[in-house]
Amino acid sequence: MKILKFGGTSVANSQNILLVENIVKKESLQGRTVVVVSALHGVTDHLIKAAEYASQKNENYLQLIKNIEEKHLILVKELIPVLDQSSWLSFVKKHFNDLEDLYNSIFVLGEFTLRIKDKIASYGEFLSSNIIAARFQTQGLDCLWMNSAELIRTDSSFTNAKVYFDSTENNLKKYFNENQNQIIICPGFIARDEKNNMTTLGRGGSDYTASIIAAALQAEELQIWTDVSGMMTADPRLASHAKPIAEISYHEAMELSHFGAKVLYPPSIQPVMAKNIDLKIKNTFDPDARGTLVSHHLAASENDEKPIAVGISNMSAIALLTLEGSGMVGIPGISAKLFQCLSHEKINIILITQGSSEHSITIAINEKDIFYAENAINSSFADDINLKRVTPVKIESGLSIIALVGENMKSRSGVSAKMFGCLGNNGINIRAIAQGSSERNISIVISETDAKKTVNILHEEFFESEIKQIHLYICGTGNVGSKLIQQIYNQNQYLREHFLINLRIAGLSNSRHMIFSDQGISQEEYSEWKEQGEEASAQKFAEEIISRNLRNSVFVDVTASSKIPEVYESLLKRSITIVACNKIAASSDFETYKTLKNTARNHRCNFYFETNVGAGLPVIGTISDLIKSGDKITSIQAVLSGTLNFVFNNYDGSRTFSEVVAQAQKEGYTEPDPRLDLSGTDVARKILILAREAGYPLQFEEIENTGFLPEECMQGSVEDFYKKLTEYEDHFKNLFNESRKAGKILKYTAEFKNGKANVGLQHVAPESDLFHLYGKDNIVIFKTLRYSEQPLVVKGAGAGAEVTASGVFADIMRSI
Repeated sequence: MKILKFGGTSVANSQNILLVENIVKKESLQGRTVVVVSALHGVTDHLIKAAEYASQKNENYLQLIKNIEEKHLILVKELIPVLDQSSWLSFVKKHFNDLEDLYNSIFVLGEFTLRIKDKIASYGEFLSSNIIAARFQTQGLDCLWMNSAELIRTDSSFTNAKVYFDSTENNLKKYFNENQNQIIICPGFIARDEKNNMTTLGRGGSDYTASIIAAALQAEELQIWTDVSGMMTADPRLASHAKPIAEISYHEAMELSHFGAKVLYPPSIQPVMAKNIDLKIKNTFDPDARGTLVSHHLAASENDEKPIAVGISNMSAIALLTLEGSGMVGIPGISAKLFQCLSHEKINIILITQGSSEHSITIAINEKDIFYAENAINSSFADDINLKRVTPVKIESGLSIIALVGENMKSRSGVSAKMFGCLGNNGINIRAIAQGSSERNISIVISETDAKKTVNILHEEFFESEIKQIHLYICGTGNVGSKLIQQIYNQNQYLREHFLINLRIAGLSNSRHMIFSDQGISQEEYSEWKEQGEEASAQKFAEEIISRNLRNSVFVDVTASSKIPEVYESLLKRSITIVACNKIAASSDFETYKTLKNTARNHRCNFYFETNVGAGLPVIGTISDLIKSGDKITSIQAVLSGTLNFVFNNYDGSRTFSEVVAQAQKEGYTEPDPRLDLSGTDVARKILILAREAGYPLQFEEIENTGFLPEECMQGSVEDFYKKLTEYEDHFKNLFNESRKAGKILKYTAEFKNGKANVGLQHVAPESDLFHLYGKDNIVIFKTLRYSEQPLVVKGAGAGAEVTASGVFADIMRSI
């Protein structure tokens, strides 16, 4: 024998009930079948709402009753053949007349007791089960309607009655011995007390009815049919990649259900759990889907191939209450006193945690119970509070509990480290932790605003090992930015296939507009967005990133703006990694530079700016490797401007200096304003960054900058700048001729030595390492304690949008 329970969504309308009919037909071919049904979707809530209206003298109850009655009449007309409809339409009308009399009494008396509430609530299941039974009978099925309320006996705790299992089991066994129909249909949720008053079984009541019947009859299996394909690895509303759990133990199911998994309510499955009866959760709307098997046969396995965890559950609207004080240490009975005062107020304690110091004890409760809990605790401990032995209870609300559940977590080392590590790397602050000795549940309390992010982080870490989602927020879509975005789109498929990484561009901003998409901005959307989206600003862009609170977030600054670095610190404090092509932050005041580096370290994220120097060349990374391995940099000699190197490599007097600079700008080697490159400011920033990364607290003002541009060239617009270059052509030609006459070439160099730095135009001789440098190449020559005689040299293309973008891309990949 199998017991099938169908919930409210499964019997919401005639179309759904026809699906139920097909499922029951198929199952009944294999043996006797008991079908337990809920009320039509939403009916119980509306029945109660109408009663509340009536008790408040609100005549809207009449219309609400009318709507519920009409819903059932339509159901009869759609399910029952025309020749049989009359008696069933009369049946529905008769019971709604009885209901209306009840409501009218409530309206007159203004009283709505729990006993009356149970009587009214019982009509939903009573009517739905009768109509469905009638439908089955008219289709020729060997079907009988059973009034489960007459067989299941309870106490008189109305709305949440306790079952008398011995008498109930006897009643059910007797009934099924006397009635041998192939299909028995009955209402869930309802029962009667010893005085024959109608009672209900509380939350999950229809599941409870099915479980009671299955246990009493020692059924082969209990099936719960709902609108999802079994229990999920996480709430699919929070984790879009949540998937059904194929098999799960009863202990695991209870743990998941306790912390918010809505498919099962723990007390409702106790009877079948006690009798070791298998439970299946199936989808009415996808009956061929495997669903979830909950079984006593499944237990922890030492097989490493078995998943460590089976699911993640979450519970919101949680408050933490903390009682602390030196007067609690070593005093027996403090915990008992705390729990007793809350028990007296019927307040459920969801989670408990206490340190071995005994100085404090923290509990989690539902937010709705805060007022009563606070008063109860402070009242019970009033004497201790007055004597300063304990402090008044501390309350923190707006929290969620997230639980990682799995039998195979037991005795498996590293699970907690993996869990807390991935959360810490994403800036999730854990307020409280609890784990029982069973080791099948690790529960944490976090801010409710972090709940979705936390569930996704854990789900990705424990259930989506095949693909890691990275959310990129790119600020700047100019020359380098557009190349970077194109590289990401071109490379993403390769990264998914070979490195199990998926890069999502979750936000884009230029100087005018910004757009966001948690699922990723497609290449088509990117090509059309530039004049769309909301008005952009650095602050608004950062605030939106923080508010979206997505896991594995990386902020990419591909601008030269002084405004963008102002938001770096706020992002780093939320554990959002920063990849900066923008040099301003790393070359700003030393204290600001140090603060950003420390903030990144303290919040377990990264602040990468490799492309600040040498575009895609591994310059800063090389310094980092040297320092980490115990070496010390004693001097740096470099050509750090690909722009200036290009200009002086191509200026030979045959073309004007202005024409060569214009070519460099056209080919993407300069900033939008070439003076930033030609003034030496950019080179000064670069040597400053290298010195700082080498461990020297240098300030920008301390760098000696010997410029070669006449002062007039630095004034006015970019157009004015080019005019002045033409006017001063003789000046530039003299510089070139003077160098050539000495058998040397012009290079704009940077040097750091003995704690001092300088930049400027130099005449470089052929024997210098800087001489053979062509095109837009950069070179950095390190002398260190280990590389004292033969220096370490990094050389290659140091300018250009494509190579700079690839350097930014490499930093993004390094941050993952």
